Parts: sequence; structure tokens; C-alpha cells
Amino acid sequence: MQQAHSLSGTPRYAVFGQPIAHSQSPAIHRHFADQFGIVLRYDAIEAAPAQFADVLAQFAHGGGIGANVTLPLKELAASLCAELGDAARIAGTVNTLTRLGDGWRGDNTDGDGLVRDITDHLGQDLRGRRTLLLGAGGAARGVAPALLDAGIDELVIANRTPERADALADRIGQPDRAHSRYWADLAHAGAFDLIVNATSAGRGSAALALPSSLLGARCLCYDLSYGEAATGFLAWARSGGALQAVDGLGMLIEQAASAFERWHGQRPDTAPVHAALRARAAALHTAD
Repeated sequence: MQQAHSLSGTPRYAVFGQPIAHSQSPAIHRHFADQFGIVLRYDAIEAAPAQFADVLAQFAHGGGIGANVTLPLKELAASLCAELGDAARIAGTVNTLTRLGDGWRGDNTDGDGLVRDITDHLGQDLRGRRTLLLGAGGAARGVAPALLDAGIDELVIANRTPERADALADRIGQPDRAHSRYWADLAHAGAFDLIVNATSAGRGSAALALPSSLLGARCLCYDLSYGEAATGFLAWARSGGALQAVDGLGMLIEQAASAFERWHGQRPDTAPVHAALRARAAALHTAD
């Protein structure tokens, strides 16, 4: 892919969000760029929703040619794009922006990142799994189609606001495989092989009120958040006997690799980045 250049001659990339100081994306993309000897500038830029359009325009004017987008800007990013990829169009959210002429193309690599982390990095087969998706917001919309494409058997969507779960199930349009369930009725939903938390439930040390009967014998529990934000959900999963409980750091790395590939035409090796970031997280935890 031919790259436009900033005034300094170095291609500019960034991640936008609010808050954004905690983002691992700059470190991840530096790791990737080093693998190919690519010189780039990748910044973390804080932007409130009301200012995002202006901040993004300034970024483009200054030579910005690619960006990642995180909360709470993913839906807004989709509305600012001249072109949307299939996953972004279905989800209605964008996490990857690529400059095309005078406009932006928006893609959503979250679902691809989740599936790659589970299948390639964790070595789990998704085919035939009965799956519970907690949440029906932008994060859930970003991963639901990819899970179905990966071959899960059934997708049950639960949200504290039932209408949003119904809307996501309708959006997917596969009533034989994807349907909604009231949060209050989860005690009667049976056991699952995969539970994906796409909500803020269990954020930090907050108690998570979910029945342990949801956990099947081979259940993998996956929180799309990582670090402290995933603590409560993972504690619930482990205390209930989940076979495996992981946070979303691996998904973050894999979705970033998909974005990197779109921008540079080469997919990086994610294994050393997984090792480096997990080691860093372990060191910080020990220091605490």
C-alpha cells in the first residue's frame, strides 16, 4: 500500500479514545513495525465525542493516514467514514481507519481479533460451541458476526436492557442460530461452552451476579476488556470452575495486527508481542 507522509516525512498513525493514556496500542504497533524495519509515528490522542470530528480532521491534515479507535468513539467513527468494510457496516462501529484520498475507510477488526486469539493463540476450536454473549452494545456488535462465521453452534445474547439484545439478534438475521434472552432468566438458560463478556459487568472488583450453572464442563470465559477492568468477570468464572478464563489483551493484539496488515500489507508475528505484554503485565502486578 502506498503511504502518504506527514510534514516530517514519517507516516503518522494514532489511537483515539477517552480516556486513552492507558492504551497499549502504541507499544503494540511499535513492536509490529520493528519486525519489518518500518519507521512510523504512532500516538495516543485523547478526544471527547463532541470534538472527535475536528481532532480527526486535524490529524488527517497533519499527515495522518491510519488510526485505531476505541471507546467511546467507535460508533461516531463509523458516521465519519466515506466507505465502510462489511464487518464495520454490520456492526455499525469502526475501530480501524485508513485514509483513502480525501476521506476515511472504516473497518472493524475486533471480531477477527477475538476469533484469532481464541483459535490461533489459545488453541481452542470454536466450532459447535454453545455461546453466551453478555451485552448488546458496540463491543458485542463488533464480535457477534465473527463468532457465528467461526462456526459456533448457537449465540445467546443477554443484555440488562432486553430491547437492545432483541435488536442485535434482529440485526444478525440468523434466528435459527442467534437469539436473545432476558438477563433475569439466565439462571434457566442452561450451560455454555463459551461465555464472552462485552459489558462493564464485573468491572474491576465489582461483584458479578451470574449463576454458575452457565458454566459448562469445557467452558472458556473471555472478557473483551483487559487488566483491572476484567478482574470481576474472571474471578466469577474461575470460582465457578470455568476450564479457562482470559482477558482481552490477546484480542487487542490480534485486532491490532489485522489493522497493521491493512495499512502495510504484511501481517506481523503476534507471538512475541503476546509474550512481551503478558510479561509486562505480570511485572506491574508483582510491583503492586
